[in-house]
Amino acid sequence: MSIYFDYQSSKPIDARVIEAMIPYYRDEYGNPSSLHLQGDEASRIVEECRESIADFIKADPGEVIFTSGATESNNLALIGFALRNRAKGNHIIISEIEHISIHNIAKYLTKNGFEVSKIPVDQYGRVDIRKLLGRITERTILVSVGYANNEIGTIQPVLEIGELCREKKIAFHSDAVAAQGLLRLDMGRDRIDLLTLSSNDIYGPKGVGVLYVRKGIRLNPLIIGGGQEKGLRSGSENIPGIVGMKKAVEIMEKEMEEEVERLGKYRDRLIRTIPKIIPRCHLNGHPTQRLANNAHFRFEGIEGESLLLSLKDKGISVSTGSACSSMTLEPSHTLISLGLLHEEAHGSLEFTLGRFNKEEDVDRLLQVLPGVVERLRELSPLY
Repeated sequence: MSIYFDYQSSKPIDARVIEAMIPYYRDEYGNPSSLHLQGDEASRIVEECRESIADFIKADPGEVIFTSGATESNNLALIGFALRNRAKGNHIIISEIEHISIHNIAKYLTKNGFEVSKIPVDQYGRVDIRKLLGRITERTILVSVGYANNEIGTIQPVLEIGELCREKKIAFHSDAVAAQGLLRLDMGRDRIDLLTLSSNDIYGPKGVGVLYVRKGIRLNPLIIGGGQEKGLRSGSENIPGIVGMKKAVEIMEKEMEEEVERLGKYRDRLIRTIPKIIPRCHLNGHPTQRLANNAHFRFEGIEGESLLLSLKDKGISVSTGSACSSMTLEPSHTLISLGLLHEEAHGSLEFTLGRFNKEEDVDRLLQVLPGVVERLRELSPLY
């Protein structure tokens, strides 16, 4: 039996989403830019989907731009905004624990004449508003802080950040991929100017995402072509994918409350039980201000990779950190930013729960994990 506890890196498509998409692969093949009947129908479908996703985040449909996924949305938000608003300033602020895509975009901007500052976080991964304020200069044009961290699950003080940015007349971007479907997003309440969303992270298809762009925010397009998506993202729309994202949003709207409550119980059981049954084990991330599906631990004396492979042999899939940066042997930049030593960061393991997990999956993990840790510690020269 295979058990999956790596929902943050990739989620399976809900069968109801696949069913909704099939007609748009087989029967509805029109291009929204065409003026004939099939084009009109395709255009109607895209706008209907735009409205549903706008409702999901309490925004106006005209503020929703479809992209190929979260990475493209992050690029369009940061690079597009920086290039369009260079005359106002060249200083951008991100947090130390942003997703690797944000860090690499920041490196690109630095090479192209922009200055990037990083806000440190506390031991739980929360941004300190006072330190953010201390990094703002008269040349600051954009702040980017993720709604919640994709590795340790810590939820950021988004409203406070948004209010500070609004007061200072600085644009605020937030990557909400880890938070969507687990926290209620409200663009009016949160004071966010640019928001990144991903279809796959709410059990929709891969290859589809959204960038919310508040009215009045101006961006340079990064993909030039036929002028689709208000000229910000040219290319014929991925209608089956967009339909899939709409269906995923509709399901999430109906089931989110129950799902979050159930996953929160599983998470709390892991957080409560694992340190009791395994000595010298510590929780990473905030003890209470964390996503309902995230339990992240470090185990003294052993490497997370060894734990991952040993659990894999038992049919249990977990993660040692961000899937987007798993090809490097370097420790997680997020965990290092919390103040952990390299060996502590290397000994960490992330469990992210999801829609198709059951109580017996948690039972199985709690049954297997202590023996795996004990065996690896017996072999470890570090323990």
